Amino acid sequence: MRQLQRIMHVEDELDLRDVVAMALQSFGGFTVESCESGSQALEKVDAFKPDIILLDVMMPIMDGTATLKALKANPATAHIPIIFMTAKLLPADHARYIALGAVGVIGKPFRVEQLCQRVQELWTQANAAAPEPAKHD
Repeated sequence: MRQLQRIMHVEDELDLRDVVAMALQSFGGFTVESCESGSQALEKVDAFKPDIILLDVMMPIMDGTATLKALKANPATAHIPIIFMTAKLLPADHARYIALGAVGVIGKPFRVEQLCQRVQELWTQANAAAPEPAKHD
């Protein structure tokens, strides 16, 4: 299995973007690309080539669910696992986000020291569930 290295984080609140980037870089050693909106993420995703995307649910203009749908509709990005991050997490919401195609949901607030571990767990689960790519001889 490939190692998790590149994480795109999409969040409209600057302070939270900074905290998440610091946690992922300092505690996890990951390369992080922070985006302030869903549309900015769509602009940067092809060049950055993230292994996984952390996506805020509630954002102005293009919310997380619209961003997820756009990513899943594009064959070049449809394979990228997406984790929603949200402050409003009812059991029905969690089930809906998974049904939309997210591999998991992380509630806010979260413990900074546990963020990397949870992202790694969801990455491992997503890759274990993904079919192996066809090998050409």
